[in-house]
Amino acid sequence: MKQFAITRRTVCGAGLAFVTTAGWAIEPPHDVAFIEDFDELWRTLGERYCFLQDKRTDWDRVRSLYRPMALAADNEAAFTDVVRRVLAELYDAHTHLSDPPDGAPRWPLFDILAERLGNEVRVAAIEDRSAAADAGLAIGDRIVAIDGHPIETVIRDLMPKCLTGPDPAADAYTINVAVAGYRGKARLLSVRSKQAAPRSIHLPVKKWPEQPDLESRRLAGGVGYIVIRSFGDSAIIGAFDKALEDLRDAPGLIIDVRENGGGDTAVARPIIGRFVTERMPYALMRRREGPGLSAPWTEYVDPKGPFTYGKPIVVLTSHWSGSMAEGFPMGMRDIGRATIVGTKMMGLGAAVFPVRLDRTGIQAQYSGEPVYDTEDRPRWQFLPDVKIVDGQDILVAGLVELERLIAHTR
Repeated sequence: MKQFAITRRTVCGAGLAFVTTAGWAIEPPHDVAFIEDFDELWRTLGERYCFLQDKRTDWDRVRSLYRPMALAADNEAAFTDVVRRVLAELYDAHTHLSDPPDGAPRWPLFDILAERLGNEVRVAAIEDRSAAADAGLAIGDRIVAIDGHPIETVIRDLMPKCLTGPDPAADAYTINVAVAGYRGKARLLSVRSKQAAPRSIHLPVKKWPEQPDLESRRLAGGVGYIVIRSFGDSAIIGAFDKALEDLRDAPGLIIDVRENGGGDTAVARPIIGRFVTERMPYALMRRREGPGLSAPWTEYVDPKGPFTYGKPIVVLTSHWSGSMAEGFPMGMRDIGRATIVGTKMMGLGAAVFPVRLDRTGIQAQYSGEPVYDTEDRPRWQFLPDVKIVDGQDILVAGLVELERLIAHTR
């Protein structure tokens, strides 16, 4: 797409530019770039967003509500917020601005997984080493308020405005947007444990330490352990090959994608290829075709040398395994080469497409091609083979399962 400089031009009702006759109100000047980019975004998502039929979003109502806001925006920051709100109407953690500004709501999951339990919002899981974990937040805590506002008020304010009716999926998404807070800002949670009085928990903005995308070592018993924190850089392929060479004689292998937010299929597929001796299907995909979806096509993985690792493998997952870090364990299971141990993952069910608005250059992404396993089961419903209760040690459980698999091969 081409990028155009933003220009200031006047838009007047019914094309009556510069009309000053008595009885006609003079509209203030607006930026045509904003309204044209809004129309481009609304049209693109309406035609290509793959889960539109599954949502309770009235897409025409989205246009009616937000187009006047785009027209009224008097600067790019205001228009960017309109774009953010439009994307949020789809309540999809894979569909959002590419680079949101500070002060914008974070998209879920951030560091807390929360769920509705009756009339309360309960902490279901906490990311290891996060600010929430550091501050002593506990699984089972009930969140009463956020930044001094009742939790239900915060949820109501963030809830999509163009739903045709209540949707548990929209509620779950919005709850987790609420507890994630705002980019660049600390949070103050008021929580209650069982029948105890509410207590305040301050969650500062935490800067995560820099860590390599891939690390490897041997664990007890000589089993291999490879942590993959991203599938976003092609250099990870070579790093994985080196790690596998070093662990070639290991009696079993654990591959850990618990801290992995995703990346590129082109990075994950060659890694999966180290575990097959012939071309094999590992996923099905679809895309928008009219109001619905196309027939599925099959994605394949090819063998990759210099050798095939054929011993038992366990892949570890968590709630914070997202996107390609969900597709990787699903693919490893579908080729019959791994047992998956951990929790349900983020549930990001599609490959994403970028969209760059022609005139303002604002960039976003949206779910474009839903992914399924080779039995045509949706990726967003994928569950581990060995499901671990939140709060239990997933690595320990993975080692137990790997030892069982190794013993079975002896």
